[in-house]
Amino acid sequence: MATASASPPTEHRPTLVLSEILNFAYDTFCSNKIKFLLTSLGMMIGTASLILVVTIGMTGKQYVLNQIQAIGANMIYAEYSGGADRITQTTPDPLTIDDLHMVREQVTGIVHASPVVPLDDRVPVGGGKERDIRVLGVDPEYRLVRNLVIISGRYFDEEDAQARSKVGVITNKLAEELYGSTDAAVGQVLKLSSLPFTVIGTFKEGVETFGQSEVQNNTMIIPYTVSRYFTNTPTVRLMYFSVADPSMVVSATEQIKRVLQSRHRPESVYNVQNLTQLLVVAGKTANALTVVLLAIALVVLLVSGIGIMNIMLATVSARIREIGIRKAIGATRREIKFQFLSEAILISLFGGIIGIIIGLALPFSVRFFTTYRLPISGWSAIIALVVSSTVGILFGTMPASRAARLDPVESLRYE
Repeated sequence: MATASASPPTEHRPTLVLSEILNFAYDTFCSNKIKFLLTSLGMMIGTASLILVVTIGMTGKQYVLNQIQAIGANMIYAEYSGGADRITQTTPDPLTIDDLHMVREQVTGIVHASPVVPLDDRVPVGGGKERDIRVLGVDPEYRLVRNLVIISGRYFDEEDAQARSKVGVITNKLAEELYGSTDAAVGQVLKLSSLPFTVIGTFKEGVETFGQSEVQNNTMIIPYTVSRYFTNTPTVRLMYFSVADPSMVVSATEQIKRVLQSRHRPESVYNVQNLTQLLVVAGKTANALTVVLLAIALVVLLVSGIGIMNIMLATVSARIREIGIRKAIGATRREIKFQFLSEAILISLFGGIIGIIIGLALPFSVRFFTTYRLPISGWSAIIALVVSSTVGILFGTMPASRAARLDPVESLRYE
């Protein structure tokens, strides 16, 4: 009885071929280190740039958002904008301190509030000279709403406000100008309309607004109860409110506007705003800038991909005879194609991995050697690896296909 001859198993053949092809690609890479290293240099720069661009974009976005939040992410401000356009002139209808009290009673979520009454005066600076200063009459909670930073001394409290103590705090720049330093300013006396006010502290804004807010370089802040000495009406120029949570800002803004409008004439216009929209715009701007920088990094990767394609085309031309020999001993077109494609991917991946290491090393070094906590995105490394592999496949396909289509007889004759 004839027995069927045992045939060699074929199910492991693809794995063996794949292993041989990858080993051959690695050997080719090692035998041409300088050429392939120079080719992968563009990929290193491109992937490192991609990661660094994401890091820079995230850092810029975080910085801008932190600056805006330092001004007051939970802050809402209200001011009188005048009457609506009418043919006849209307009597001004400004905000009053009673409006602020009513808002605190009717709007939920408000934790701090303060009126702002701006006044101007001149104070002596020595040598018979005087200097203009801006005086703000506010409540003690103004410091919390505006995130003011006390540099020396202290800020006036509720007891000072109720006792109508003639005290105030001045900006650090005004203190340096008048007294030479912030510490020297504490305890000094400034006369406002002939009334002596004791400087009990110096301050600065949590974020520099460059004179675009009510706080100027020459500002002195005094209790609102004392500022009433200099005004004949309970009107206020500006109102600040702070809510307990950023999620309540939008709804609280609408409620405040409704309360103010209900207490005044219909034609009066009140501007009630918050920084939420500014946060959104800043985030979108930072994201748009990151996309632009990413496009530049992708251009670098594209150029490096073209370099890989050129070097692989040159490699195919230099190894035509070798391709003919491999085909003559049984290598298929698919195996030849995959061989050269794997070489292109290996070059691309090598450059990509080195670029990822460089791209991550820089922000990690900053975090390790300095106090700056740069944001690092793990996704940027994954995306960079995927992109570098894709570039190797896309730009290695044409040279690999050209090698696979070579005629074995003509290749053997090639010198």
